[in-house]
Order: sequence, then C-alpha cells, then structure tokens
Amino acid sequence: MNKILVVDDQKIVCYSLQRLLQSEGYDVSTITSSKEALKIADKIKPSVIVMDVRMPGMDGIEVLKKIKETQPKIQVIMMTAFSTTEKAIQAIKLGAYEYLLKPFDNNALITCIKNAIKAKEMMEKVVFFKDSEDYSSAERIIGKSTGMLEIYKQIGRVAPADTTVLITGESGTGKELIARAIYNYSKRANKSFLTINCAAIPEQLLESELFGYERGAFTGADFKRIGKFEQYNGGTIFLDEIGDMSTQLQSKLLRVLQDGSFQRLGGTDTIKTDVRIIAATNKNLEEMVKKGTFREDLYYRLNVVRIDVPPLRERKEDIKEIVSYFIQRFNKKLGKDIKGITTGAIQRLEENSWPGNVRELENTIEKTMVFCNADYLSQECCEQLQPQTVKSCASVEGAIANLVEAVFKDGCVGMFQDIVNKVEKNMIRKAMELAKGNQVHAARLLGISRNTLRRKLGEDNP
Repeated sequence: MNKILVVDDQKIVCYSLQRLLQSEGYDVSTITSSKEALKIADKIKPSVIVMDVRMPGMDGIEVLKKIKETQPKIQVIMMTAFSTTEKAIQAIKLGAYEYLLKPFDNNALITCIKNAIKAKEMMEKVVFFKDSEDYSSAERIIGKSTGMLEIYKQIGRVAPADTTVLITGESGTGKELIARAIYNYSKRANKSFLTINCAAIPEQLLESELFGYERGAFTGADFKRIGKFEQYNGGTIFLDEIGDMSTQLQSKLLRVLQDGSFQRLGGTDTIKTDVRIIAATNKNLEEMVKKGTFREDLYYRLNVVRIDVPPLRERKEDIKEIVSYFIQRFNKKLGKDIKGITTGAIQRLEENSWPGNVRELENTIEKTMVFCNADYLSQECCEQLQPQTVKSCASVEGAIANLVEAVFKDGCVGMFQDIVNKVEKNMIRKAMELAKGNQVHAARLLGISRNTLRRKLGEDNP
C-alpha cells in the first residue's frame, strides 16, 4: 500500500484530506508541523507528500528543498491558497511534482497523486522490456539527472492518458525506450506493441505494411493482406523517424488520427481501428512544416503531448550509472568479469561531447571491454580505443568555431545547408573507409542507425 504524508498547519485540512485519501485505499499520515514533517518523512518514507506552501516556522519551500536533498525519489505536491508565480516556479525548480491552488477539485488531487506514484515507480524500478528482470541483459532507461527525472514525470502522466505522444531528440538518445515505457505503463500494456521505422521501409511498401491491400491492388498482389493498423487494433504502434514519412502517407495517417479509419490499398471499404500512436523523430518538424515537407495538420495531431529527450552531453551526471549498466551487460555477453571503471576513465568519458549519445557510449564501452584484460576499465583503455573522440573533442569544437567564423567573415552566410551537407557527406565517406565498406560498423562510428546511414548513402547515389 502506498503511503501518503499530508503536511498542513490547519488540522481541518489534514483531517479532510486524510479521509479522502484513505477512501482511495492509501495509507495516510498527517502532521501540522513543517519541522516534524522531515522526521516523519524519513521514518515512514512515503511515496507522496501533499504539503502546504505557507507554514509557520519553516515554510513548505524550505521543507521541499530538504526532502529533495535527502530523499529525491519522494514526489511532493505543493498546495497553496495564494497564487504566486514566483513560489510556483521556485517549487517546480526544486523538484515539486505539482503545484495546486486551493480550493482544488478532489478528483484532480487523486489523479495527481496516482500520476506522482507512477513517476516514483519509474525512478525506483527502472523500466525493463524483456521477460527477465536481469539487470545485465534487459534494456532499460537510466539516469537521475534533472532532465531524466522530468522524463519519468512526463511518462507517469501521459502513459495512462491514451493520447498521441511525439518524442523528439537526437539519434541515439533512447527515444524507443521512452515509447516502450509509455506503453508498459499504459492501459494497453496487455495488448500488442509494434515498432515501425518509417525511414527504413520504401514508401509503397510502408503504405501496404501500415494499411494492407486488397487482392489485385497492384502487380503481384495475389491475395488480400491485413495491415498493421488493422492487425494491431487495440494495441500501440510506435512510428520511429516519422519525419521521413512521405506526404502521401502523412495524409492517410492523419485520417487514422482524426477518426480511426482508413482504407486498404485498392479497397473501398472503410475500416475502423483503435490504435494508440506514439511517434518519434530526430528532425525539426516545425522547420519541415514551414518548408512544406511535413503536413501542419498532422504535426498538431501528433504533437498532443511532446517529450524532448535530452542529449547525453546535457546529462553527463548520468554517464557513470550508464557505464556501470553497460559493463554488467557486456560482462555477460562477452564472458568477462570486469568489476568497474576508474575515476580517471569516467572523467575522460564525461569530457566527451558524445554526438552519437548513449548509442555511441554503448559502442565505446563494448569495444573497450573487448580489449581490456584488467579488473577495471582504466583511463588508458578508453584513450587507446577512442583517441580522437575523447582526446580531441576540444580541438574539433575549436575547428568548428573557426569554420563558423570564416563563413560569416567571407560572406557565405547563405550557404548554411550546403556547408552542413558537405560536412555530413565527408564524415559518412570517412566512416565507410574506416569500416572498410561495412555499413553496420560505419553507422556505429557515426552514432546513427544503419537504416539512417543507408538512406543517406542512397541520397548521395540516386
């Protein structure tokens, strides 16, 4: 049973909230002293604290700060009868889950508490996506940085809502793991989940894959095929790299989002489906809308709830924990018994900008472990395998800064996309050379998926 601690200097408020929350099945404790609240919280370790902002002696903001310093996983819901923007912003910055204005609707409070508990569960029991909960083998979301705690909070809120979600972020940040976490905590968790990479499947094939086709719809269509929207009715479909979907398919997807209906290729019958759609992209859809390469109406349909996954360089405090996870995972895969990583090695890894994000870090740890025969991954091991990535990060950033300076100095400011394309093509060419033509290895070097690499190679060789 989840424990709730109510902190308010008015006994009548404590009493009424205790009765309300106990009727919902919660184990509720109340306290009218803010100073005593810290001791009680430490003793009973509640899942959620519902606390008034204005308290005699130590106010709620001070209590919140102390609680987050000692027990950051406890979710705190602040209450106040006085609407002050400054206090609300301060509370949220300090890690409050929500800021409610009295008098509030009881149902709103109960919903808020339920979502807060889910957010806490996300932090305490990291999401696993395989039958086994073996730490070393299961894929999981890792991180306790401010950015990742916000992600857990968003997942806890949006998962049960059954609404469309758009996940944005650079390649390698773990967008699919976020999508699977939303699914695992949703009302459809006992139904099917399907991932479709929109960039990896040719347009015509993707259309038939999603919507199906009737016999005779095109040459070679010798039988009727049921599409994924029909097959996964009641489940969840994750559309990865949605920014690569053609405008024709965007129109058909828009109709599914609008009224849950579509037609098979070559068919006239309207088919209804109830599928939750989660989409992800590493592209700037707003810019694509301005350029006319992505439908504005579809963008707004997808962007009901948006989760922005931060790049690894913006949450470097998570690197140590992520590395620890990869060491345990690759110990099992490689038959190794490496016990950990030295402080010097961690510092070196934290100095890197990781353009390929977690995927690049994963590749680095695996390669390092293959060649490491010591009990611990050392700074020397990491430097031997990543001399350019780890050592030369500062010089690369300096070179980029010099290039930007030269572009503006020489009046080439209108050539932004041309310069970006040339840099990208040169990096891809060099990666293919180093990988001796192996696309899988080249994609790992670049920190992108093989499908993305294949698409970019196709753009260079139409």
